Amino acid sequence: MAHTDTPATGPYLIGVDGGGTSCRAKLLAGPHARYDVVLGPANVSTDFDAALGTINAALAQLADQAGLTMADLATATAHLGLAGVMNTAIAARVAAHLPFTQATVTDDRPTTIAGALGEANGALAAIGTGSFIGRQVAGKIHGVGGWGFYIGDQASGAWLLRRCLEEVMLAVDGFAAHTDLSRAILREHGDDPGRIVLFSLNSQPADYARLARDVVAAAETGDPLGARLMHEGAAYIHRALDVVGWNPTEALCLTGGLGPAYARWLNLPTISAKGTALDGALALAARAAGVVR
Repeated sequence: MAHTDTPATGPYLIGVDGGGTSCRAKLLAGPHARYDVVLGPANVSTDFDAALGTINAALAQLADQAGLTMADLATATAHLGLAGVMNTAIAARVAAHLPFTQATVTDDRPTTIAGALGEANGALAAIGTGSFIGRQVAGKIHGVGGWGFYIGDQASGAWLLRRCLEEVMLAVDGFAAHTDLSRAILREHGDDPGRIVLFSLNSQPADYARLARDVVAAAETGDPLGARLMHEGAAYIHRALDVVGWNPTEALCLTGGLGPAYARWLNLPTISAKGTALDGALALAARAAGVVR
């Protein structure tokens, strides 16, 4: 959706925030014209081709909204912060499939930190489909986590639901007592543990994350299983903040779709983020272009 009817003029700046649940892209075309698009998941490690298809579709929609050709759009300075960019080889592979002559591709950590903190010192716990914890001091970032659903992303939405299903199956086998949450999840699968197994075999991290709110809601009403899992996630965030060297005199932001839900379980002073990861991507694009915003 375009934010303004002002005609698009250069210089063009593009920011992209691609995650396991959605891909958000924004075009700044001159001092007043802004255009934005939200599409589906864009994790380049989970499904590279689908992610690039989503990203390029978002860029085409931005061009269409702004009345620009793709040749016009190719002159933009862009920064893409994408889940699944695990190394420079993946970043280069993504860049090779983009139309830009000047684009930077990173994982979503720098963009999330730039959006939340600007250039200020502090830390954040970015908890969405995936997760990472980062601290910025004098422009330098130390981050931990973000290793993906199968071997990391502790405290994330996908992790939270996966851990919950694990506990449901332990209750089915008699290792633990059922709670209202575990019974509700079992009912959602027709009281058939085999259907839970099939869900686990056929689902992507975003599918897990979409159901994580059920765990959060149960925890907030006192369900023992939900509360235990939220405490477990909060304990990981505490440990991660210790690892990156954060201390309570510094700012701390909880970002992402699930980050604020951990506030009561962390019991730490927090501030609101200055902006989103998409704002951070645009700020980094502007910095690369030498544009003052």
